[in-house]
Amino acid sequence: MSNTSVSLTGVPLSVDFQHPEDYFVFIFQILFATITALVAGTVVVSILATRALRLQNRFIFMLNTSVCDTLVGLSVYYVGLFDVFEGYPPRNATYYVLPSLMGVNIWTFLFAQFDRYFAVCHPFIYSRFITRHVVIAVNIYCWVYTYMHSIVRTLLPVSTALQLYVFSIVSFQIIVLTKVIMTIKLYFVARFQVERDLPGPEKESNKESLKIIIFVVIMFLVLWGPSFINILLRYFGGGVTFRNEATNIFAIMARFNSLCTPSVYIWGSPALRQVIVRTLWGRVCPRCSRRIAVGKIIQK
Repeated sequence: MSNTSVSLTGVPLSVDFQHPEDYFVFIFQILFATITALVAGTVVVSILATRALRLQNRFIFMLNTSVCDTLVGLSVYYVGLFDVFEGYPPRNATYYVLPSLMGVNIWTFLFAQFDRYFAVCHPFIYSRFITRHVVIAVNIYCWVYTYMHSIVRTLLPVSTALQLYVFSIVSFQIIVLTKVIMTIKLYFVARFQVERDLPGPEKESNKESLKIIIFVVIMFLVLWGPSFINILLRYFGGGVTFRNEATNIFAIMARFNSLCTPSVYIWGSPALRQVIVRTLWGRVCPRCSRRIAVGKIIQK
């Protein structure tokens, strides 16, 4: 079915509003984009505004993924509301600018897993070599590598770009396998290694960070997995082809990760939650902030 609704920019809308479900899809994309940008943006602002959080390596990784998630939420105002297809051949696409945000998250999650593993299992080596500047450089590398790869693929001929695309898929399989292995390893580290540590703030911090990264990676694999499998099947002549990104249920699931990840950060980190209540919610809604504080006192 062809789109007949054209926006003021000249790019057709993602739906033609000829069926009731078209209104649902359009409204859903607006709500999803707004909520995702607000939740992830809250995490970004809170970490940037709090020096105590910025000094901790784990929050730098959270900041990097939350910046990506905020941009993914904002990108839905385009890929979700307009007739955009990011596959081959592309239609009203963004030259891989928006899809590459997922690649930045993939690399950041992988490095965050290694960071937590060395922080818990090899604390002396970690404190000596894995400094804040190293972590910042690693996060910058995630952006540089991902977008340099996208730029090169854009400039190459279509046949060569397809070969590079296949290479990216194979590389992604290796990364996913590594992430699965590291998730299992981190689970056992959290289960046995941390429990043997002496009680104290450092033990609680390690338990908190391991819990967050395990939940985040599992959600990432669950939500992104169907889209990845469909991409593989489409390359080999199978799979499901959707009209555009707004109606691609697998792409929607993958983007939903950008809402779940910052939500897990807020849920799993009392320090981050306290900062959000004090610096953001307290200014936007002082009454809500006081109610939350009273609720905590009553619980104690």
